[in-house]
This record gives sequence, structure tokens and C-alpha cells, in this order.
Amino acid sequence: MIKKTSKVVVSLMVAGLMVGCASSSDFNALKGRVDGLESQVRAVKSTADQALAASQSAEAAAKRAAASADEVNAKLDRMFHKTMVK
Repeated sequence: MIKKTSKVVVSLMVAGLMVGCASSSDFNALKGRVDGLESQVRAVKSTADQALAASQSAEAAAKRAAASADEVNAKLDRMFHKTMVK
């Protein structure tokens, strides 16, 4: 009976160690995947930051163009008004 019990205990210990090793390798694999995902997130954030900067620059250029167009329209209106008054 003691031999059978000790065999069961040893078998359970070996199984426990195997599960522990598998869990450790699974953990390391998962950690590698997480590290890879963190790297991808940093790259995506960098791209998003660049896109935001480009869109803000484009918005500023569009506002300058609109202001310039408004100035030209006002000048043309004044010129047209002067020709109509004469």
C-alpha cells in the first residue's frame, strides 16, 4: 500500500512539475506576445501623433487660405463698388 501511495504521490509531483513547466513556458510565450503588442501600440501611437500633427498643419493652412480668399473677395467687392459709383 505504501508503494502504491508513494507511486501516486510521485506521479502527482511529476505531473505538477510538468504543468508548472508548461505554465512557465506559456507565461513566457504570452509575455513575448504582450511585448510585441506593446511595441505595435507604440508604433500605432506614433503614427497617430504624426497624423494629428499633419491634420493640424493642414487645418492651419486651410484657415490661412480662407482668410486670404476673404481678403481678395472684399477687395474685389470694393473695386466693383467703385466702378459702379463712377
